[in-house]
Amino acid sequence: MVPADSSDAPLVAANPFTAADILSILRERGWLMAEPSLEQRGWCERAASMLGGHAADRAALADLLGLVFQYDAREIISKVESHVVLSRYAARGVLRQVALMLLDGAALTSERFKEIVTALKDGMELRGRELFHPMRLALAGRAGEGELDRVILLLDEAAALSFAVPVKSARERILQFCSALD
Repeated sequence: MVPADSSDAPLVAANPFTAADILSILRERGWLMAEPSLEQRGWCERAASMLGGHAADRAALADLLGLVFQYDAREIISKVESHVVLSRYAARGVLRQVALMLLDGAALTSERFKEIVTALKDGMELRGRELFHPMRLALAGRAGEGELDRVILLLDEAAALSFAVPVKSARERILQFCSALD
């Protein structure tokens, strides 16, 4: 048996960020005005662990957090990059299916997100960017890579908390996005 070479292991970015960094950014941006509740502190810890390893620096982390706290479907759809995503094969079909699955209002957890992705893969026989980019665009506010899935997973929990700026849930976002398409 050959020992596993450490160079074969996937590289995982170290996470230099903590809940204190998240709290600091939230205060700076006006997304948190009062002393954070225990639940808000817990959300900040999860946000740091989920996003921190995907942010090259503090500005990139603030940018990812901005996707949670700032959402305007009409503005998103007005961008040229959005039109590129929406013009791809089956993009609008993906959005319709995601909207139908999110209509019940149940929280979008990691398990539920996996179920939605599996249902889309099986039902629409799509993979890669044709599947993920329209969903990320509608829910996170831009198309991109896997760090946006982590943003999406923070939405419903943040929406249930009382931040200075109301956070739109995944359900609210997909409904606004689909409405803005018409």
